[in-house]
Amino acid sequence: MPEARPEAQNFAQNGTCNLAKNAMNNEPVKGANSGKLAKKEADCDAKNIFSYRKYWAQRFGIAPFLPMSREEMDLLGWDSCDVIIVTGDAYVDHPSFGMAIMGRLLEAQGFRVGIIAQPEWSDSEAFKALGKPNLYYGVTGGNMDSMINRYTADRRIRHNDSYTPNDEGGKRPDRSVIVYSQRCREAYKDVPIVIGGIEASLRRTAHYDYWSDKVRRSVLIDSKADILLYGNAERAIVDLTHRVAAGEAPKDIDDIRGTVVARKEIPEGWTVADMTDIDDDNDLHHIPDRAEARKKLRDADKNKTAVRLPSYEEVIADKALYAQASRVVHLESNAGNARVMVQKHGDRDIWINQPPIPLTTPEMDGVFDLTYARAPHPIYGDAKLAAWDMIRFSVNIMRGCFGGCSFCSITEHEGRVIQSRSEESILKEIEDIRDKVDGFTGQITDMGGPTANMYRMACKDDKIQKVCRRLSCVYPDVCKNLDTSHESLIQLYRKARDIKGVKKISIQSGLRYDIAVKSPTYIKELVTHHVGGYLKIAPEHTEERALSKMMKPGIGTYERFKSMFDAAAKKAGKELYLIPYFIAAHPGCEDEDMMNLAVWLKQNGFRADQVQNFIPSPMALSTAMYHSERNPLRPIRRHSGEVVHTAKGMKQRRLHKAFLRYHDPENWPILRDALRNLGRADLIGPGKKHLVPAHQPIGTGDNKPGARGFAKKKDGNSSGKAFFTTHAGQGRRRAHDRASVANGAGASEGPARGATAHGKAKSAGKPARRKPSGQRRRTRT
Repeated sequence: MPEARPEAQNFAQNGTCNLAKNAMNNEPVKGANSGKLAKKEADCDAKNIFSYRKYWAQRFGIAPFLPMSREEMDLLGWDSCDVIIVTGDAYVDHPSFGMAIMGRLLEAQGFRVGIIAQPEWSDSEAFKALGKPNLYYGVTGGNMDSMINRYTADRRIRHNDSYTPNDEGGKRPDRSVIVYSQRCREAYKDVPIVIGGIEASLRRTAHYDYWSDKVRRSVLIDSKADILLYGNAERAIVDLTHRVAAGEAPKDIDDIRGTVVARKEIPEGWTVADMTDIDDDNDLHHIPDRAEARKKLRDADKNKTAVRLPSYEEVIADKALYAQASRVVHLESNAGNARVMVQKHGDRDIWINQPPIPLTTPEMDGVFDLTYARAPHPIYGDAKLAAWDMIRFSVNIMRGCFGGCSFCSITEHEGRVIQSRSEESILKEIEDIRDKVDGFTGQITDMGGPTANMYRMACKDDKIQKVCRRLSCVYPDVCKNLDTSHESLIQLYRKARDIKGVKKISIQSGLRYDIAVKSPTYIKELVTHHVGGYLKIAPEHTEERALSKMMKPGIGTYERFKSMFDAAAKKAGKELYLIPYFIAAHPGCEDEDMMNLAVWLKQNGFRADQVQNFIPSPMALSTAMYHSERNPLRPIRRHSGEVVHTAKGMKQRRLHKAFLRYHDPENWPILRDALRNLGRADLIGPGKKHLVPAHQPIGTGDNKPGARGFAKKKDGNSSGKAFFTTHAGQGRRRAHDRASVANGAGASEGPARGATAHGKAKSAGKPARRKPSGQRRRTRT
């Protein structure tokens, strides 16, 4: 560990409480304790991230872009970097990209930050490009988990990467955090390594890894890093960096919320409770007096109580323990009442500190108002960056999601508490886009976040929120304590539309329709001004057996929203469509459920254009279901608990995917077989009431050259005529072309879904007649 500069000694943060008032509303910043574990104080306010005394290197000022080369450092007058961030994404200096947020935030604290983006990882030379960092390397895989970024649901390699110039694939290694950390260690053995970002966040405990089909250790252990930051880590990285600058070693800093460290001993004075003590009705361990054990746990000091999860070795051997551990990790996710968790890996424990305290509105404003260049680094020249093109004219207005969908990673990374920016900050960013971003034509392409319509929503009672352990605020029903008012969002929309030079504001973020139906005024505002052609929405499925495992509302809620949406569109004199998304092969979904979904799709005139199966992302509850075939939404019972049937084999997963594309002739052979096996041969035939026809067009499915059972023409030659089908708004399209699914942007790595186009269903098996070119209409789906 390098010795701290003398100037930095006065900047150490000793964990004292910050009692400064919230500058915006004159209320104390709600938050958590800081300081050593033995000195935690339950009622201590979180320290404002912009209240730290700046590091001495602030004298160098603000960099146009954070430097990526020694030449840039020389132009800035730097002899070294204090922190070097290594990332799997191309460097885009914009608040939608993690490396930019962390880099600019540390710059605002006075530190010199360099960026090494997508380095060549075969050796350590690229990791020495900016020299030796004074404080630490910060390592992140990027805005997506590197395995989800690289592989499809069928474990096939993707050949594109939206976060790489010109969409080029293969520019980051598998398990990037581990590989980058190893190379950093090889470059400079004595430099501490801090890992963070979504890949590290979702792999902070022992976790099931879909691509290797096994439970892997915490990425902290595998990467040999000094400390892991999880979630939105602004508080953690500011506190950590100031303390490292003052001379502390990252591996010895064990008291910061939102961090994971490795240690060999439990500190004196701490109570360690087995995880089975805190959950009713599980029967995983024999506890003579469970009620007494729970009472002892309740009476213990929450700030000096740790919950012991089963060890890495135990969750490998016992899937029931894995499922219960996953359940407990999610129950301990509320920053207001979560306890420290401990999990043994060999002879060491990983010490998972309590979740970070959400940022206040002034802090959120401060983060988004930092001096971003709002452009990719000039090193990329004219290269195209798909992820940048998608968000360059959009505005992020909030963070977090209280939906709790079991397949989604947003809640696990960003938390359930909504962190909203102020109107002033959002409107200022729109003006900055208008004035500073090249190519702006007057359209803001999105104004949302993880969801479109949770802005400023919160629990009505702060005391209730602090003790709540619900996994979702909206499932199975919207909580009566949740304030679902859309008034703040409606006012924000109206003020944004009034900005000079803004012609159109579209809403592209996914809409949470089960809370939207509570505000007819919002739906009217949305339809009248912010939807052009179509709106994305995610019912995910139609069948309760599947929806109950996803923690999604029943299809009746979707139909209620659709009725309100259609009525508002008609009143506004607009022709609009909903584009629903569905998940194939989700845990709990059986063949019959997918068949019923396909029938519903056909009855309602939907044809899925882009389809992919559920991907078990690390740490998600759905992933625990997939791996263990148990339901972690309830206490796990070894012998009498619910069994979750899961499509695991490729044959069944492809069948579920085929049901979503029931109209594609390539899928008709396997669908016919499945329908017969399900006793639903009545769905095979030529009529509108049938799902698939009995005949197979020449050149498709089993009736094409090289296929088993291929039928030839009378002259012995195979047909070279391609079969076409029509998707609403898409013109003519080859039915047997497989539609690729673009990589998702942002921090969310939820499941891949089927996006559908809404239109009148054609009779199955009949080629669509091509309209004259002047009549064809193309829309995005």
